[in-house]
Amino acid sequence: MKRILLAYTLAFSLHSVYAEEGGGPPFNEKKNLLIDYVDPFIGTTNFGTTNPGAVCPNGMMSVVPFNVMGSSDNKYDKDARWWSTPYEHTNCFFTGYAHVNLSGVGCPELGSLLLMPTTGELNVDYKKYGSKYKDEQASPGYYSNYLTKYNVKTETTATPRTGITRFTFPKGKSHVLLNLGEGLTNETGAMLRRVNDCEVEGMKLLGTFCYNPQAVFPIYFVMRVNKIPAATGYWKKQRPMTGVEAQWDSDNGKYKLYTKYGKEIAGDDVGAYFSFDTEEGEQIEVRIGVSFVSIENARLNLDKEQAEKSFETVHADARAKWNGDLSRITVEGGTDDQKTVFYTALYHLLIHPNILQDVNGEYPAMESDKILTTKGDRYTVFSLWDTYRNVHQLLTLVYPERQIEMVRTMLDMYREYGWLPKWELYGRETLTMEGDPSIPVIVDTWMKGLRDFDVDLAYEAMYKSATLPGTENLMRPDNDDYIEKEYIPLREQYDNSVSHALEYYIADFALSRFANALGKKKDAELFYKRSLGYRHYYSKEYGTFCPILSDGTFYSPFDPKQGENFEPSPGFHEGNSWNYTFYVPHDVYGLAKLMGGKKPFINKLQMVFDEGLYDPANEPDIAYAYLFSYFKGEEWRTQKETQRVLDKYFTTKPNGIPGNDDTGTMSAWAIFNMIGFYPDCPGLPEYTLTTPIFNKVTICLDPKWYKEKELVIESNRTGTETLYIDKVLLNGKKINKYRITHDELVHGKKMLFELK
Repeated sequence: MKRILLAYTLAFSLHSVYAEEGGGPPFNEKKNLLIDYVDPFIGTTNFGTTNPGAVCPNGMMSVVPFNVMGSSDNKYDKDARWWSTPYEHTNCFFTGYAHVNLSGVGCPELGSLLLMPTTGELNVDYKKYGSKYKDEQASPGYYSNYLTKYNVKTETTATPRTGITRFTFPKGKSHVLLNLGEGLTNETGAMLRRVNDCEVEGMKLLGTFCYNPQAVFPIYFVMRVNKIPAATGYWKKQRPMTGVEAQWDSDNGKYKLYTKYGKEIAGDDVGAYFSFDTEEGEQIEVRIGVSFVSIENARLNLDKEQAEKSFETVHADARAKWNGDLSRITVEGGTDDQKTVFYTALYHLLIHPNILQDVNGEYPAMESDKILTTKGDRYTVFSLWDTYRNVHQLLTLVYPERQIEMVRTMLDMYREYGWLPKWELYGRETLTMEGDPSIPVIVDTWMKGLRDFDVDLAYEAMYKSATLPGTENLMRPDNDDYIEKEYIPLREQYDNSVSHALEYYIADFALSRFANALGKKKDAELFYKRSLGYRHYYSKEYGTFCPILSDGTFYSPFDPKQGENFEPSPGFHEGNSWNYTFYVPHDVYGLAKLMGGKKPFINKLQMVFDEGLYDPANEPDIAYAYLFSYFKGEEWRTQKETQRVLDKYFTTKPNGIPGNDDTGTMSAWAIFNMIGFYPDCPGLPEYTLTTPIFNKVTICLDPKWYKEKELVIESNRTGTETLYIDKVLLNGKKINKYRITHDELVHGKKMLFELK
């Protein structure tokens, strides 16, 4: 309780001091709060696709600098819709702040409602009005830069559903532009309506994430400026045509400017401008509220969450939220860089899934035009092919009150739509990636004691996707072959059949455990037997998994390395056979037997690391290192390889995440390994132990879900020289294995690693 009170005390003190100082994050060298260890620039290049924008924990709103389109000398200029992130650290051409964005994903979407300040003559062509910038600063809930073209300082912060941006202008003509035509979304079409001189409202179409045409949805917004402008108006992009005289044109008449403010405007590329006569150093604030339900709700969100709060107060509130959440885990020892890696990873973990409901509880029902109301939190952005492996396990341990709401959300989606989510985005199913990933998430949560949800409904939903014929099955479209043959044959050269089946095996293993726990013995036997079908894919000729043709023979000629550079690979998705061959966490000993026993298994697995066949950014193989620990005497290899990956790929630099963060999945991997254990088999409430980074880790446990108030993990780590585990003590008693159950962990109070 003292630790929780300390977090609230720090948050309150921060709010008071911050409001008095007048804004700007404390970029002092001495780090007094956990948020001071967070560096939002980590992961913003090397395809990490994180961003340094302002966001609250699990917040709907994020306000992010947009720099992936603009001038002709901008290397990301060709088409922003090809980029899966609104921000790339190596670029420096700013075309506005995007409102509501995704973090760490691999496909373009959202990144719209672009807000841009300019000075001088009005120009609404985004290819011309962008500016280079300098003096970037970012911390949890805050981002700032200085636009060199206009001598304008920009700052932004956020509440859970709204953003506030402050522009400090020079003397002269100044403008604020709201561009609804550009962004990362693959959709076009928007509407703007004038409310009064200082406020506009409207909507913008978003969707087709990963170019899936079925996933289209609107975002609604209300925007306000805090000063009556000298002039206002709209613009609309015009297709090249003859015989049309525009009141204002740029780039051969592509934009038409409406200086006389009408009631509303709609089209594919529209926007609004607000022009001011500013004094030197004058600040204009812009507030934007959003909703996925209605314009009225966007206004309600804005009124409720910002009211008359100053920029400084909103910023302080965001920092307080972040510091409170980060304080669930405190670490001691280690270097400042290691703490920065750790707390930035925890920060990234807490961005998605994010809330979807408005302040009145309303949200768009799954794949429906209905508006429903929730009493709790309704979540969205379920990148489950990624997050079922570790994100939800970490939330279950440290943030169980959110994880249980996420499970309830998933079940509500089933009620509304008839299916559990696969890769859900703002009430739409994108069907991105493969497998049946909701099953291991829900089972893992239940197995760890979070059971306050409709268990019968959960089993009904799982059983449906596991047994329904493929022609009727949204989750498993190739279920007919899978059920009949226990594997999926290669129908087309690049059909990802092996990847699909391996995901089904893991889901069916989790479902078998769930069925057994519920007393459904026959179902348990059926699904467990199916989970062992991976054996069909093992080719002794290649020593790896290999696609199987319709006649039951292996695909040939076959190169297990094909796909290592993300070129198409027969049977495998985003990787090659080496990334998938050890992807059987539920039957490690069975896989080892297929490979000839312990020694050949260990040698082949070690070869994957030694010869660079391991991809730290590819989900199917991120649990490879823990497989060593299933075999007595080989546990040291787990400790060596996890440390090597941490040291090499997770750093404090902008490229400090090994590829897409995948809505926190890479970050969760780092967090678990820095603490000293990892959940290597989804659905199985166990962890493999590995060498912790810090001398002391204290995890606050929620008393509603766990008996103990905290878990303390200590070690005698002195640096890289103390790499290997000598013994582990749990409450003073030696653990005679390198695995620990979830129940043992949360009731353990104190775990001590003695290293050598």
